[in-house]
Amino acid sequence: MANWRSERTARDARIEAGRAHAEGKVVPAASVVDLLEAVLKPGDRVCLEGDNQKQADCLARGLAACDPAKVLDLHMVQSGIVLPEHLDVFETGIAKRLDYSYSGPQGGRIAKMLYGGQIELGAVHTYLELFARYFVDLTPHVALIAGVSADRDGNLYTGPNTEDTPTVVEATAFKNGVVIAQVNELVERVPRVDIPGDRVDFVVEADKPFYVEPLFTRDPAAMTETQILMAMMAIKGIYAEYAIRRLNHGIGFGTAAIELLLPTYGERLGLKGQIATHWALNPHPTLIPAIESGWVKQVHCFGSEVGMDRYIRERPDIFFTGADGSLRSNRAFCQTAGLYACDLFIGSTLQIDLMGNSSTVTTNRVAGFGGAPNMGSDPHGRRHPSDTWMKAGREAGGTGDPALRRGRKLVVQLVETFGDKLVPTFVEKLDALELARKTGLELAPVMVYADDVTHVVTEEGIANLLLCRDADDREQAIRGVAGYTEVGRGRDRAKVDELRGRGIIRRPEDLGIEPLDADRSLLAAKSIKDLVHWSGGLYEPPARFRNW
Repeated sequence: MANWRSERTARDARIEAGRAHAEGKVVPAASVVDLLEAVLKPGDRVCLEGDNQKQADCLARGLAACDPAKVLDLHMVQSGIVLPEHLDVFETGIAKRLDYSYSGPQGGRIAKMLYGGQIELGAVHTYLELFARYFVDLTPHVALIAGVSADRDGNLYTGPNTEDTPTVVEATAFKNGVVIAQVNELVERVPRVDIPGDRVDFVVEADKPFYVEPLFTRDPAAMTETQILMAMMAIKGIYAEYAIRRLNHGIGFGTAAIELLLPTYGERLGLKGQIATHWALNPHPTLIPAIESGWVKQVHCFGSEVGMDRYIRERPDIFFTGADGSLRSNRAFCQTAGLYACDLFIGSTLQIDLMGNSSTVTTNRVAGFGGAPNMGSDPHGRRHPSDTWMKAGREAGGTGDPALRRGRKLVVQLVETFGDKLVPTFVEKLDALELARKTGLELAPVMVYADDVTHVVTEEGIANLLLCRDADDREQAIRGVAGYTEVGRGRDRAKVDELRGRGIIRRPEDLGIEPLDADRSLLAAKSIKDLVHWSGGLYEPPARFRNW
């Protein structure tokens, strides 16, 4: 006779083993290693937060300190590889296989380990893709999560940086897994119940507050005139022409410059109320001037940002907040909003090939993707029209009944032709292909596929790939904005002139923009201190960004 409760029985045995190190549900930080060694089994799938920003660092240190003879060959299924401990476990044999989304701070080290065969890589995912697999074939046996506070019954307050936690807990707790939460403090009553206690098996009062990466803070003082010029072109040549109201910005100085130009250059163009009103976005500090100037109507967030909590609390008309006043972020919901409810994604990348495929994989860095492949894709499941979406669809061409033609999401790659240390952004062949060959991956880790990219913006101009009608058009449009890179120098000048005549390539002068006007005086805030002033003192930037 079939045993339909074997997973539940195994879960109960894990919890019983863990109780030896707990008082009720509460485990002291000094007993984390003992708890993990009691609960974990060889080969377990483990989700460790490991988010884009919030890190369950106490539990990460505990996992890395486990005895590899007791805890081994784990399959880590986590969205972010951010802390050194996230990779230490692979060097010691505690973990063997990895499925993840983002590895920005550890991008160099993970590249060496992948090329060296120390990590068995499943795939590099977009966030929504990995979250989806938590409910299908990558369901965690154990989840190690982080919250701000908990009561002794396990009710969790996750606070502004809720991020991935509800998704991870849902998948684990309801499929016979064990949920262990570290919290900054134990309290009699949590300010808001973000995760009910019946979904949490153990609570660890951490030795210090969990780490949050200030991932989306960009100092206006570091913005260059080149980035300002590109922002001007994006605003006038894309935002204004397509009347983009619903959007997402990726990380980078280029998109931060756009945010800081809205109250100045955007105002000069008369665009207030016509563009950039509804956002799926982390609370970028560089968006503060646009919010205070009345440009922004609403922002839903994937996570929070260090120093923005007081500002958000005082702007509930803009942000999604709870009864306690703090931000309610949710990465899965916001990724869904970015996929289906936004008409534009604009972001940067490390490499772009001749067709427009882009990747953040290079020979010495594997940064992962995060949400970019999701935000930067044209969802074929979309059914509601918007003027922006329909106009992009018409530019892409097609035949048949107009009522049956789909629109297109705008996916813009905003890049300088040369990146850090003058490494060219435009390449004949992506380094991702070499990674796939060396590690035996069937599918190269491409961040945004060419057929999703609609525009490429560089300091040379805008390439509108929607208007390209064949592969030669597309290649020469990309070469035509690739500057003095090898790809750019290999352009067919006559063909590029033809594309410019057709409006596929547009230089700053074609948009009525004088490059010499791209000056830092256009920035609504020129320093972090200016952002603090704009916020009325509510923004509290991290110490490393303070110079006063």
